[in-house]
Amino acid sequence: MEKTNAMRLLDAKKIGYTAREYSAELTDGEEVAAALKEEKERVFKTLVTAGSDKNYYVFVIPVSETLDLKKAARAAGVKSIAMLPAKRLFPLTGYVHGGCSPVGMKKQFRTFIEETAQLFDTIFCSGGTTRLQYRNFSRFSSRRGRRNLCRIDRLNKGRKKRSLRKAI
Repeated sequence: MEKTNAMRLLDAKKIGYTAREYSAELTDGEEVAAALKEEKERVFKTLVTAGSDKNYYVFVIPVSETLDLKKAARAAGVKSIAMLPAKRLFPLTGYVHGGCSPVGMKKQFRTFIEETAQLFDTIFCSGGTTRLQYRNFSRFSSRRGRRNLCRIDRLNKGRKKRSLRKAI
């Protein structure tokens, strides 16, 4: 397995992780979670957005959820936020659509992690390329300087959200 920028950065900081590969044919996050034999609530996706203030923001949410743009804008303290078009992702972050990691981007952006990450000792995020996820400790994810925990997802119909208060 070839090391990605995310893996090299975690290695340099001596932060433990476990890399897991899956078929490149899988493009749906819930399919990836199933291939990894992990709960879909524990596998997270990285979304890059552009704020009305001309800054970029990164949101890390469970693969089974949808980013609520109003909540995301409120968390970032801006009037509005829009998803970054896929063609602008690589020049900005160094990552391609489907393989964007919250770690190791070309430039560090303010990052928000859906608060349900705290429900798990470890979570999975993209390893910096398609077909690769890495597992690391959710406690690390939330303590890194510019990362914030907040409620930024929208519940998919027919699902009940686990209560953070009950888990702690």
